[in-house]
Amino acid sequence: MPARLYRRGLPLAAAALAASLLAGSAQADNPAPADATLTADLDALLADARLANAQAGVQVLDAATGQVLYSRQPGALLTPASTMKTVTSTAALDLLGADYRFTTEVRTTGTVYGNKLAGDLVLKGGGDPSLLVQDLDDLAAKVAASGITTVTGRILADGTRYDSTPLGPGWTWDDEPYSYSPQISGLTIANDAEYTMDTVQVTVTPGAAGEKAKVALVPAEAPMKFTGSITTGAAGSGASAGVDRRRGANELLLSGSIAAGAAPATYWVTVEDPATYAAKVFAGALARHGVTVQRGVASATGSETSTAIASHQSKTLAELIVPMLKISNNGIAEHLTKEIGKVKGGKGDWATGVAQVKGFLKANGLETPGGRQVDGSGLSRYDLINPAKMAGLLKVAQDKPWFDAWYNALPVAGNPDRMVGGTLAARMRGTKAENNVHAKSGSMSGVDNLMGYATAPDGHKLIFSVMLSNFAGTSPRPVIDAIAVRLASGPAATPSAPAATPVTPKLKSLNAPARGGDEATGAKSGTGTRWEDCESVGRC
Repeated sequence: MPARLYRRGLPLAAAALAASLLAGSAQADNPAPADATLTADLDALLADARLANAQAGVQVLDAATGQVLYSRQPGALLTPASTMKTVTSTAALDLLGADYRFTTEVRTTGTVYGNKLAGDLVLKGGGDPSLLVQDLDDLAAKVAASGITTVTGRILADGTRYDSTPLGPGWTWDDEPYSYSPQISGLTIANDAEYTMDTVQVTVTPGAAGEKAKVALVPAEAPMKFTGSITTGAAGSGASAGVDRRRGANELLLSGSIAAGAAPATYWVTVEDPATYAAKVFAGALARHGVTVQRGVASATGSETSTAIASHQSKTLAELIVPMLKISNNGIAEHLTKEIGKVKGGKGDWATGVAQVKGFLKANGLETPGGRQVDGSGLSRYDLINPAKMAGLLKVAQDKPWFDAWYNALPVAGNPDRMVGGTLAARMRGTKAENNVHAKSGSMSGVDNLMGYATAPDGHKLIFSVMLSNFAGTSPRPVIDAIAVRLASGPAATPSAPAATPVTPKLKSLNAPARGGDEATGAKSGTGTRWEDCESVGRC
């Protein structure tokens, strides 16, 4: 075992794991495992024609011992997509703690005279990725309950807990309107119970034929301007309505038509400047509770001298990783990355947060083989990691005090309950993997990954990491699912032939209204709300 591992002060277990990973990466593509049948079966699955000219990396470990049972390019640097959330979530649980909470405060500057505040109200963000519109209403009620009815100054939006860079390194400009690519701020609000942060819902309701359709925002205070209009077509005429956000502006471009008598269509669109957006929603809540703010909303500098008068705490981190992993919520992952940087490194930015995550990996013997991480969600094409490190992370996680909460937060294959099955709700149904495999998926154009745990019928648990990159045309996802099913079926299993039905790419468009939960993909469909299954639509 390399002496340098001990000189760096790694614990014995971590050093042993590091040596095991290095050995696994150095061996031939298909080393002789304990079960030769498994090798033959997985080799046969990976020979699928859909993987021709693509790159496949696979690592299978015995969960109890860490023994490498199967390996195919374990050290290849591949694009993780949303499987990067396994790294971010485990680091956050370890560095911040499963009971960690975010706190949002309302603070005052100046002096209160009777029912009048001669000064400003500060809405001070604490990085909460789950702050809801209702939570702001509750804070407004607390302000009113304190006796304040008039604020002579402004509401100051304070998102300065994190840096002023709203979008991650390597995120693409054409994803910006879509809800899987929210702007990241120390102060932001979520618009639904799944914490779809920094978005506004745009509902289009048809009128009588020939009239303009009604367009409404939820929340109504969202700072959106409309350009153009949507007309109401004849009954049965179909829909061609378009709701597109102009890049870099809170301006929605309306076009097309919706048929008379059709159901209202809802679109989800991101908002520029999340902190100001939150403050405007808060201003509306204050007005409803009888508090008048005389000078509107402005941005805080973060250096204001102020006194706290109300606060809201988020759910625990152990609870927040459920939507983060189940439905692959990118915003939560990025907030955790910046929060790790703020708490452990003194700066709420991506570079500091990622450096702390790397420190977590190193402390657990996972600093090698190398790779590259620039964000927390895997939205960036700059991210690179290999199957050996991913499998090693899953092995390390088992010995952590937070493991049970984390394991249960992973999507469960074939379970139709959205907050159980998550992105795997419609996958591997009717197989040995159903309600068995706990795993994180991750996909974007030309990339599809799955990594997690499979339990054989005899109770033997396996760890697996399957990463496919650089494919075009028909999706090879059935191959990935067949591998997971094979691992869940035990040593005597025969591999199922993966289905040959092509997966039709979904085109990302603001013109496709939300339909709620989409069991076909495990994703929440609609305007940019595709957390997963992102071939040709985005980067989750």
